[in-house]
Amino acid sequence: MLLPVLPLRDLVLFPGISMPIAAGRPATLRAIEAARSQKEPLILAVPQRKNVPEVTTEGLYSMGTVARIEQVQRTLAGVQVLLHGSWRGNAMRYETVDGYLQASVRKVHQTGLADPQDPAFLALYREARLRAAELGQRSGLAEETVRQVLAGIEDPGRLADLVASFIDVPQAERQRLLETLSIEERLRRVLIHVQRQIDVLKAQEDLKSKVQEELGDRQREIYLREQLKAIQRELGEEGDEDDLEELSDKLAVLELPPEGRKEVDRELKRLRRFGREAMEAQVIRTYLETVAELPWSQRSEEQLQLEPAAEILDEDHYGLKDVKDRILEFLAVRQLHTKADADKAAAAETAAVETEAAETVESEAQEATDVEAAAEDGESKADEPVTAARDLDETAKGPILLFVGPPGVGKTSLAKSIARAMGREYVRISLGGARDEADIRGHRRTYVGAMPGRIIKGMKQAGTKNPVFLLDEIDKLGVSFQGDPASALLEVLDPAQNDSFTDHYLGIPFDLSEVLFICTANFRQNIPAPLLDRMEMIEFDGYTEGEKLEIARRYLIPRQVRRNGLSAEQIQIPDSALSQIISEYTREAGVRQLEREVGRVARKVARKIATGEHETVEVEGSQVKDLLGRPKVHPEKMANFDQIGVATGMYYTPTGGDIMFVEATTMPGKGKLTLTGQLGDVMKESAQAAWSYARSHAEALHIKAEDFERDVHIHCPAGAIPKDGPSAGVTMATALVSSLSGRSARHDIAMTGEITLNGRVLPIGGVKEKILGGVRAGIRNFLLPKENEGDLEDLPREVQDSINVVAVEELGQVLALALRDASYRDGRLLFGDQRPEDVVPLSTHFAH
Repeated sequence: MLLPVLPLRDLVLFPGISMPIAAGRPATLRAIEAARSQKEPLILAVPQRKNVPEVTTEGLYSMGTVARIEQVQRTLAGVQVLLHGSWRGNAMRYETVDGYLQASVRKVHQTGLADPQDPAFLALYREARLRAAELGQRSGLAEETVRQVLAGIEDPGRLADLVASFIDVPQAERQRLLETLSIEERLRRVLIHVQRQIDVLKAQEDLKSKVQEELGDRQREIYLREQLKAIQRELGEEGDEDDLEELSDKLAVLELPPEGRKEVDRELKRLRRFGREAMEAQVIRTYLETVAELPWSQRSEEQLQLEPAAEILDEDHYGLKDVKDRILEFLAVRQLHTKADADKAAAAETAAVETEAAETVESEAQEATDVEAAAEDGESKADEPVTAARDLDETAKGPILLFVGPPGVGKTSLAKSIARAMGREYVRISLGGARDEADIRGHRRTYVGAMPGRIIKGMKQAGTKNPVFLLDEIDKLGVSFQGDPASALLEVLDPAQNDSFTDHYLGIPFDLSEVLFICTANFRQNIPAPLLDRMEMIEFDGYTEGEKLEIARRYLIPRQVRRNGLSAEQIQIPDSALSQIISEYTREAGVRQLEREVGRVARKVARKIATGEHETVEVEGSQVKDLLGRPKVHPEKMANFDQIGVATGMYYTPTGGDIMFVEATTMPGKGKLTLTGQLGDVMKESAQAAWSYARSHAEALHIKAEDFERDVHIHCPAGAIPKDGPSAGVTMATALVSSLSGRSARHDIAMTGEITLNGRVLPIGGVKEKILGGVRAGIRNFLLPKENEGDLEDLPREVQDSINVVAVEELGQVLALALRDASYRDGRLLFGDQRPEDVVPLSTHFAH
C-alpha cells in the first residue's frame, strides 16, 4: 500500500505505543495533511539514519512503523501530532509526490514461538517483566503505576516493544530492536538493556549515598572544631584568631563615617560568630579586607608651587596653553587657601596662649567671673579651627575636567603629566565599551562573585583620597539591559554629591570630593546632556603644521631614536624632511600617525647602519620618498587661475581643515537645479537658498531673466566623500552668481559662512582649522563672517601676520571681493565703471 512518510529525528516509534511528535518542516506538514485526507489516516513513521535538516531517501531506514494519526494540534512552530503505532512496515521504495515523501509499504509480521510453554522462554518472559518493574521503580515511578501497566500486557512481543520504547539506549539500537522480528530474540535483547540500565542506576545510588556520608562527616568535623574553639577559649589558647584580630585592629584605626563604622562592626561580629569553615565567613572576610584597604584618610602631599608645576607641564607637552593655565589656576587657589588656613590656625593658637596667661594673672576675687569669660572666649576661639576645617573641606574639592578633541592630540598623556606636576597619584580606567552599571557602582554583596565597581577599585589602587583619576573615552559608554553606566557616573562627577558616593558592594558612603577627575572624549555630542553639564569642558584643537614640527623635534624623534637603538649622532632629520612627512604622509589632528612615520624612517635607517652601509644618515627631503614610498596624502592646492563658476570654500574635519572647490555651470534646459558630490541635507538646503537668492535679486546681480530658464548644475568634487554643513553657503552662492553672470571668481580667495534668503552671512565653527587648511593650500586671502572675527585670536601669531582676512556681513560684500572687476557701494553690486545710481540696490537696507 502507498502511505505518506513521516521522517523521525532521534526517535523510534514501536507498535502499540502512542507518542506526541512535533513537526515543522514543509515536506513533513504536507505528508501529515496527505495522510489525514485519506479514509484511514495512516502514515509511515521512519527514523532518519542521521539527524540532518534535509531528508533524503538514502538517509532513511527501510523498516518503520505504520501509525494512526490520533490528534493534530497547531503551534507557533508547526504542528503537534499524536501518533499510535499499529504495525511494522517495510518501505519497498520511496518517491517524492507533491512535495512530500511517499512509500510503498509491505506489512511485516513477527516470527512466532515454536512452543509458547517452553520453560526457557517462560523464564525469560518472567525475568523481563520483573526487571522492567524494577527499572520503573528505580526511575521514580510509583509501584502501583508500574503494576497496573504491566498487568494489562500479556503478549511477550508487546511487552518487548513497550519496554524498548522507554529504555535509555541510542537510536541505532532502538532501530535494531524494531527490526528484530523474532519475539524471543527481541525480548532477550531488551532484558540485557534493562539489566544494564538497572546496574547504572544502582551505581548512581551508591555514589550519592557515599557523597551524603562524606558531607555528614564534614558537618560533624565543623561541629567538633567549633567545640574545640570553645574549649580553647575557656583555656585561654585562642591561637587560631590572630589573623582575625589583625584585621580587627586595621578596621579600628580607620576614619570611617558613622554609618560605615556601624556596618563594619556588624559584619565583624558576624564573622566572629561564624566558623572558619562556614561559606559566609569568606564572603564577609573579603568585604572587610576591601574596606580596610581603601584610603579613608590617606592623602598625597601635594606640590602647590606653580613654577615647578609649569615646568613639568611644559616639559611633557608642547602648546595646550588653555589646559595648562586651568591646572595652574587650580594650584594657585589651593595654595592661597592652604596659606589662609594655616594663618587662621596659628592665630587661634596664639589667642589660646594669651587667654591662659591672662587667667593666671587675674586676682583670686574675680576668679569665677574670669573663668566664665574665658570659657565663653574659648568657645568662640574653638569655633575658628572648625570653620577653617570646613573651609578646607570646601576648597579641597577637585574640579571635574572634560578634555574633548580628536584622537592623538595628547588628552590622556596630559592627565598623567598633571598628576606628576601636582604630586598626586595617577589612576586611569577606560570606559570604552562599558555597558554595565555594575562597572561603576559594583555588585551587591548578595550576588555570588560580587566585587566593587571600577571607581572604588581605582581608589584602592591609588591608596590616597586625592589622586588624579582619568576616565578615558567617556563618550563611548554603551547601554544595555544591565543598566546605563553614564547615569551611574552622574553622582561620581558631581562635586555636590560625590562626597558621599555609595558603591553597591561597600554599602557605605565613600568621599570622592578631593579627587581630581579628568574625562576624555572625542565627540562631545555623544555624551549625555546631564553628564556634560557636570563637567568643565576644555577643547583640544588639532595641531598646526608648525606645532607638529616642534612636537616631532622635541618629543617624537628622540623617543623613536631611542626605541630603535640609534643615537642622536647616527640619524639627523632636518625640518624640511619633517615638513614633507607631515604634509604628504599624514592627515590627522594629532601626532600618532606622524610618530609612526618617524618610527618607520628610524627603522630603515637602523637597518642601513646595522648592515654597515652607512655610519650616519641625514634624511634629506629627496630621501623621504625612498624611505617611506610614494606620498599617501594629496591635499588640495590653490587653483592656478580664475574661472567662471568655480569658487574656493573651506571645510573642517576632525583631522584638520582643508579647502574645497564648488563648481557651477549652466546649460540649455528649463531652470532645473542639479546638485552632485554626495551632499548632505544641510548643503543641499544652502544650494537651494543660493538659487532662490540669485533669482530674487537677479537685476541687482546683473543676471538676465532668460538665464534662469537654463538648467544649473552645482558640483563639489571628491564625490566619494560625504559632505554636509552650513558653512558652504557663501561659496555655493558665489559659484552660482559667477556662472549666471559670466564673471570670473578669484582663485586666490577662500571663503566660509552660512547665508540666508536675504543675503545675510551668518557665523560658523572651526575657523582655526579652516584658515590653517587654506594656508596649507597656499591661500592668503580669506572671507569670514563678521561674528567670527574673534576666532582669529586662536591662530598662531605667525599665521595671523601672513594672511589677509576680511569680515563680511552681507553676500554683496562677498561677491564684490570674490568676483573680478566688482565693487560694493551703497548696498549695490557694481561691475567695471558702473555708478551706484544706475544699479538696483542689492541690500534691503538701501532699497528702503
